[in-house]
Amino acid sequence: MSKRIETQDGFNSGRRGLMKVTGVAVAAMSLIPAAAVTQALAQTAEWDKTFPKSDKVDHQKVSFKNRYGITLVGDLYLPKERGNALAAIVVSGPFGAVKEQSSGLYAQTMAERGFATLAFDPSYTGESGGEPRNIASPDINTEDFSAAVDFIGLRPEVNRERIGVIGVCGWGGMALNAVAVDKRIKAVVASTMYDMTRVMSKGYNDTVTLEQRTKTLEQLSRQRWIDAEKGTPAYQPAYNAEVGPDAPQFMVDYHDYYSTPRGYHKRAVNSGNAWSQTTPISFMNMPILTYIAEISPRPVLLIHGEKAHSRYFSETAFAAAAEPKELMIIPDANHTDLYDRVDKIPFDRMAEFFGQHLA
Repeated sequence: MSKRIETQDGFNSGRRGLMKVTGVAVAAMSLIPAAAVTQALAQTAEWDKTFPKSDKVDHQKVSFKNRYGITLVGDLYLPKERGNALAAIVVSGPFGAVKEQSSGLYAQTMAERGFATLAFDPSYTGESGGEPRNIASPDINTEDFSAAVDFIGLRPEVNRERIGVIGVCGWGGMALNAVAVDKRIKAVVASTMYDMTRVMSKGYNDTVTLEQRTKTLEQLSRQRWIDAEKGTPAYQPAYNAEVGPDAPQFMVDYHDYYSTPRGYHKRAVNSGNAWSQTTPISFMNMPILTYIAEISPRPVLLIHGEKAHSRYFSETAFAAAAEPKELMIIPDANHTDLYDRVDKIPFDRMAEFFGQHLA
């Protein structure tokens, strides 16, 4: 049975007057050399997370390959006090983040609650392999989740019939897409989710016109010739490097997370690095949530902040999903509060949800 949990009045995303964007700034032709990366990058052995290390879990760096042969690097968290046949949770996101940020916090916290967890860097980002660097693909990134399920399902500590997924921000949409097709996954949580294919193709609040979309695709199509001629991709301007006085509040919030000691990490795309200019092409052509209803009869838990500019993504995903489903609205929370504000992220509810459905 569906549940919608909300303690205050509904939020009208259209009233915030958000700027019209297509998810790509076709500007600033700065070039970032792409190193020849066929395997994982050199991995750091130090604890370089944006959150403190827990004394309640064991941690180790791991690597595995996806179906396309790209080596992914992750952090495996296991509760110190554990038996055999643990339920497991795979975690990734936000879009443009690394496992040392929000996904690692989610993974470690859920491991403290008794689950085997894995936070990983998506293909082409962080410590994972793939080149050129800092590109994304709705297909490959959906596959990354299933590859992580491959890996954790082979761990001796894990019961492979008890695996769930958590996706944060843009990886919330990827998680839902992966679970729709990967029937091994028994339950899914999408926290403060974005549908990256929707926002890149239609802009925020679906405000991009056909004329604007066509113009963007014409620019991106021609950018391919420039990249091919130079042999290396052009990149967008640095993400969250600075915010202007007229920036919408959600951009201020992003900067506050990615570009301050709170959440900065040197390997994160969103921490002063950038996606390639042509990254949006496939996102603008391949909607990822077409089959969200096929997650059923497995359960979906959508979590979003009451004041998040992105709230409408979870609301429309909830409407499109089949039973059983739940939408949990966190009072007074914005989009990035659910990245790392442990007083607002409903970890107890997630533990209850997975405890029930991974039993």
